[in-house]
Amino acid sequence: MTALLTDIAAEFAHVRAWVFDLDNTLYPPEARLFSQIEVKMRDWMVARLGVDAAEADRLRADYWARHGTTLAGLMAEHGLPADEFLVNVHDIDLSHLDADPALARAIAALPGRRIVYTNGSEPYARRVLAARGLTGAFDAVYGVEHAGLVPKPQRAAFEAVFALDGLAPEQGAMFEDDPRNLAVPHAMGMRTVLVGPPQDSLADHIHHHTDDLSGFVSQLA
Repeated sequence: MTALLTDIAAEFAHVRAWVFDLDNTLYPPEARLFSQIEVKMRDWMVARLGVDAAEADRLRADYWARHGTTLAGLMAEHGLPADEFLVNVHDIDLSHLDADPALARAIAALPGRRIVYTNGSEPYARRVLAARGLTGAFDAVYGVEHAGLVPKPQRAAFEAVFALDGLAPEQGAMFEDDPRNLAVPHAMGMRTVLVGPPQDSLADHIHHHTDDLSGFVSQLA
């Protein structure tokens, strides 16, 4: 169910900084890009850690849960190189991604500054945006490298990227598919929107939910 509220624009009237996550937010989960990335992560870990595929998958999930990203866990617990990892795991096929002109128009119409902030890398994010026809809709693109490789959901990551952009959180809105990545933005004073399939209930740090991002955003301009 998509959140459709007659006064929704009023709830976002103060917003002048629109922050969008990338994966499973600016493209539908059905595209399964992260499935490709997970395979790349597993194979890289098998090669670098000398473990089998099952153990690599276990570690990947464990590091994501405890550290925020697999990369953060690999850095913290193995001291492995971030640059090599980021280049390798984001070298995936995007040929099946379709452009979304309706979403591009809706985002471009938002008043104020529009940015992408992802736990992936900036080069990967720009490739995805190009495939989706969204490049011209955004003023800036930030990856985990802009947060000193500290990932969402850690507060230091948001603070680093927002400071770099000159973004005032109390005038911002955050769109994310991962509920845990909305807790800090909410605490910083942002409007929060969970993007994804219907949910039975929402956490207190989530203001809105939608499974139709272009439809939701088109109500806000």
